[in-house]
Amino acid sequence: MSPQNDVSYIESDLYKIRHSAAHVLAEAVLSFYPEAKLAIGPPIEDGFYYDFDLGKDEKGRPKTFSPEDIEKIENKMKDLLKQNAKFEQSAMSIEEARQFFADQPYKLELIDELAAGKVDENGEPLSEPVSEVGIYTQRDFVDLCRGPHVGFTKQIKANAVKLLRTGGAYWRGDEKRPQLQRIYGTAWENRVELEEYLKLLEEARARDHRRLGKQLGLFHISQLVGSGLPLWLPKGAVLRENLEGFLRQAQLERGYLPVITPHIGKLELYITSGHYPYYKDSQYTPIDVDDEKFMLKPMNCPHHIEIYKSEPRSYRDLPLRLAEFGTVYRYEQSGELNGLTRVRGFTVDDSHLFVTPDQLEEEFIGVVDLIQYVFNTMGFDDFRARLGTNDPNSDKYAGAPEMWQRGIAAIKQAADKVGMRYAVEEGEAAFYGPKLDFIFRDVLKREWQLGTVQVDFLLPERFDLEYTGEDGQKHRPVMIHRAPFGSMERFVGILIEHFNGAFPLWLSPVQAMMVPITDRHIPYANKVAAELRAAGMRVEVDASSNRMNAKIRDAQLQKVPYMLVVGDKEEEDNAVAVRTRENENRGAISVADFKAQATTFITTKSMEL
Repeated sequence: MSPQNDVSYIESDLYKIRHSAAHVLAEAVLSFYPEAKLAIGPPIEDGFYYDFDLGKDEKGRPKTFSPEDIEKIENKMKDLLKQNAKFEQSAMSIEEARQFFADQPYKLELIDELAAGKVDENGEPLSEPVSEVGIYTQRDFVDLCRGPHVGFTKQIKANAVKLLRTGGAYWRGDEKRPQLQRIYGTAWENRVELEEYLKLLEEARARDHRRLGKQLGLFHISQLVGSGLPLWLPKGAVLRENLEGFLRQAQLERGYLPVITPHIGKLELYITSGHYPYYKDSQYTPIDVDDEKFMLKPMNCPHHIEIYKSEPRSYRDLPLRLAEFGTVYRYEQSGELNGLTRVRGFTVDDSHLFVTPDQLEEEFIGVVDLIQYVFNTMGFDDFRARLGTNDPNSDKYAGAPEMWQRGIAAIKQAADKVGMRYAVEEGEAAFYGPKLDFIFRDVLKREWQLGTVQVDFLLPERFDLEYTGEDGQKHRPVMIHRAPFGSMERFVGILIEHFNGAFPLWLSPVQAMMVPITDRHIPYANKVAAELRAAGMRVEVDASSNRMNAKIRDAQLQKVPYMLVVGDKEEEDNAVAVRTRENENRGAISVADFKAQATTFITTKSMEL
């Protein structure tokens, strides 16, 4: 749920502080750029922003804010906050608002959309047209706004406000519309809270998966290949393959059957499923092949449906659990791309279960159990469940109301049966059915949606799916969509930041680095490495000319769990001297004992070293 729709956030003092700070930001910008055109300035999670059109420079490019501009705007904001101006609320008719904002084209567009009952100031759908608009005024600054705000500017503490950064943003998120200049800021109730937040930001920058991904040799973005299309480097591929292998084994133990589907499909397939109209703006243009139109695959489920339909099905065949690490493609605007967490081509640990209505509850519980097993193995113990339902006032959800009621009831019944607490959030469903999402909170207290389970009565109807029941009659199966990881790319990006690149031993691309003290110890290092590799460990030998301490430091920078130092004494005793990436010196241990300890940690997927 977006902050604009989160009732508890909207009603909080923090929301009012941030919303009001956005208005003061716009007031400060206009004091330096009186000809600037104003767009929108909503509160967001942990802060606020405001979008501006500063016009064009002499070369016809959009004018931008410099770091010096941001500093002077922030200082001006703080001066304005201390003056204790009152935020006054009023209203204007649609026509009065059009006249008042006649020189503000973005405000005029917002007014027209409000009058037509399309969307509100934040781009959220409206249920009906409005006849008048909300206005907020402080000093001489007037803005189109529904609020809420604090009473006076002094209620926003100047030492608890900070402008963070600036960047480009297309109007209404449409790259065909004008590019605006967005200033992001944050505001808190006091200076201590602001300082704590800024420390978290600094820690987040240090953990940035894009920086660590390059440092650790995990992935690469090539501009020649294309933005949003990551290339997995050897160490990143090892990490990803370990994750996939872990889930493949868990799925095999639970009766899932592996399938593989192509990267493209006929346009008709996605029109039938409903994905083409629903995701049309985020899909790539269809391509013509032999007088037929094909598309890069945006979803795996229609392909799995066709596998189900490839032969007659009986109740004895169900539940049928099909699983695939299937790559899909979505068009994301360049400004929204972000390393691995927002890409244009990504692989989903997708599975679709075809079940009888009587099997739905048990199979849903089984999927929830699998997701919890995945989370427990990863050490993710801070998560919550969210039941996403449809918004009855929105036309983006397909299917009859009774179909939605059955799906929601099924999820509630299954979750209640296992004693799982969940929050119901309207408008968070998939277009074809309700879902139970798992929201994970990382070490920086940021929330990420990871695992998801969805109940679907709609697509079996659209594809006319059938099975022969025990009574000899044809019946309609129910589908369960599930993905414990979600996008593999996004999941790895989250893992990098959560663990700060120091992955658990079983996931680490390199689990041990052999550190020969001198060149004459290299043969023994290679011998030990071979023995450990034979036991299934991933081991490298640093045969460089660097000194021992430099080799250890290099391995620690690469977040390698173990550094195994070998010299004359270790060779004589068939031992290794163990150091850890936390710089703990554990001393000498026999190769056999080290192998036994390390492989036990790996086999049990322990978080310990």
